[in-house]
Amino acid sequence: MTAELVRGQNRPLPHTRLEIRVSAGHPVLAAATLGDEEGRIAGPEALAHPGSAALPGIEVPRQAATAHRLAVDLEAVRDTVHRVSVLLALPVGAGGPTRFGASAAPVVTVTGSDGTPVADYTISGLDRESALVALELYRRQGAWKVRAVGQGYEGGLAALLADQGLDRPAELAGSVLEAVAQGLARSVAAPPPRVPDADRIPEGERAHQAAQTSAQSPAQPPAQPPVQPAAGGPIDYTHPSRRPAPDPAPGSPQSPATQPASAPSGFPTPVAGDAAGWSMDERLYNQVWGMFEDLARATAAYRSACRFAENRLDQELDRVLSDPRSRIGGAGDTARAAARAKHDELTARAQEALDRDLAQLVAESEVVEPALPAAYARWDSPVWQAYRVPMEPPMAVRLGDLHLPERTDLRIPFLARLPLARGLWVDSGRGQSAAAGLLDEAELRRLALDSAVAHVARLLAVHPAGSFRVRVIDAAGAGAASFAPLVEAGVLAGPPAAGAAGVSAVLTQLTERVDLLQMAARAGASEDLPPGLDTAEELLVVHDFPHGFDDRAVNQLRYLADEGPAVGTQLLMVADRADAAAYGPVLDPLWRSLMRLTPVPDDHLADPWVGHAWTYEPSAFPAGSAVLRQVLGQLADARGQWGPGSH
Repeated sequence: MTAELVRGQNRPLPHTRLEIRVSAGHPVLAAATLGDEEGRIAGPEALAHPGSAALPGIEVPRQAATAHRLAVDLEAVRDTVHRVSVLLALPVGAGGPTRFGASAAPVVTVTGSDGTPVADYTISGLDRESALVALELYRRQGAWKVRAVGQGYEGGLAALLADQGLDRPAELAGSVLEAVAQGLARSVAAPPPRVPDADRIPEGERAHQAAQTSAQSPAQPPAQPPVQPAAGGPIDYTHPSRRPAPDPAPGSPQSPATQPASAPSGFPTPVAGDAAGWSMDERLYNQVWGMFEDLARATAAYRSACRFAENRLDQELDRVLSDPRSRIGGAGDTARAAARAKHDELTARAQEALDRDLAQLVAESEVVEPALPAAYARWDSPVWQAYRVPMEPPMAVRLGDLHLPERTDLRIPFLARLPLARGLWVDSGRGQSAAAGLLDEAELRRLALDSAVAHVARLLAVHPAGSFRVRVIDAAGAGAASFAPLVEAGVLAGPPAAGAAGVSAVLTQLTERVDLLQMAARAGASEDLPPGLDTAEELLVVHDFPHGFDDRAVNQLRYLADEGPAVGTQLLMVADRADAAAYGPVLDPLWRSLMRLTPVPDDHLADPWVGHAWTYEPSAFPAGSAVLRQVLGQLADARGQWGPGSH
């Protein structure tokens, strides 16, 4: 039975390998300090935080989120460690609340490594505090216990670290918060929670889905309903279609003899659209995110198991070396061989489980990818050959593909919800990418602009005619060749703005428009907007920043990046951050506010669950393909029917 702790209460821990789960109503950062018997912290090296997430025996998440899982192995902490304090703090500049009292109380749950709950603690009574010590694990007479603390600090993380006895706490807190800000800037936003099918899909819609699925794939069974976890047991995060199915009868549609070669035995055949949602568009979106989440969690489990095997091997070898008896005869060699054999067994079992999960995900990808609509599909998909301008925008748009090194050929579509919650930045600099390092500067800049044009074309293609406008700033005119298809098709709101005067004119017009729309939204007086003001969504493409920008233009650009998305004005930057180095830290908030994309594969994106470094690969037009001009031609025809106002 789970113990419900109150502030100050303690409880013995039945396990030394634990998981600490944090749930909050808004993103929080999680950290931990390791103290000695008197509670003293040795220094910054005893603080696990998003910028330095792992210490012996504990690993914390690498970014802020509404849900966290901290891995703790109390047997692996150093002998001098007698207290592990779990800290929570609100990130700065994340757009969320600035005090814990502004939202639901955080909940901290201690579980065993198998998910069995040990203790819950709801941290109530918070008000102006922005950092707190949630609980502590402490060693008393050789046994470990957990104590509910709930000590908050109005002075934030710096005040908390000062109270923990760390030197230069303000500087240390600043470095932690900066690491979190960088993590937020590169993380992929999690989708809204998926709702079980039974709660979302009416009976008539389920019947329609079954009929549609049957018509598309006659040999495939209908979607399986979600499997509920056993009462009191750990939550099963696996997608319903990837849970082992009961043994089928011989000759049935699910028997191994009738399954596709790509589908692993014991799992149901994947079905496109096998997820919750009112429409096929929403079901496919949720299914893709389910695949993304399952790949993240399967890989996390594999990496965690490998780390555990390595730590276990190190500990057993240390014990052998510290025992004088092992130096006589062959006892030491036997013990070392046994330790390595156990290590190999654990890693082999982890690899086997990963291979099974990856095989199922590959099978599902092979079914889902061909079924994706234009907004979610690759540019080489046949769906573009039958493209027609839509009557309504989709839920999301594909920005590229994501993959992990454990299976590089398993590509998960990178879908971003519409309207975009943040602008985009196609980085034309080298960064840390090995692929970018093989290209010269001119080629990398050309690829970056071509990638941006592909994003613009897709965003135009997935919106109804007249509902999405695109403006371009190309101050030096260096992108004329890449922008030519958009200009020739007449799908831009006007010719690309050139020179300092063109930059100033476009930015002034857009900032005034954002001001008017924001004032109308706050006052609830959209009917009082000036006649003729177009309220369609807008995308501003800025190429070769900061060429042609003065200080006023830079401030206007920052304003559009911060305030524009709330009223449908988005930013797409094509720039090398090094070119704007002269502005120093003034532009750091601008870069962090944008989703960084690259023109070549680069492992700079993180998932919102476990913080893996995912390799992003942009969607490119197939060599020699006419799909861009075909799509732009369709858009131009549709806009011509709507008239000039559709631009």
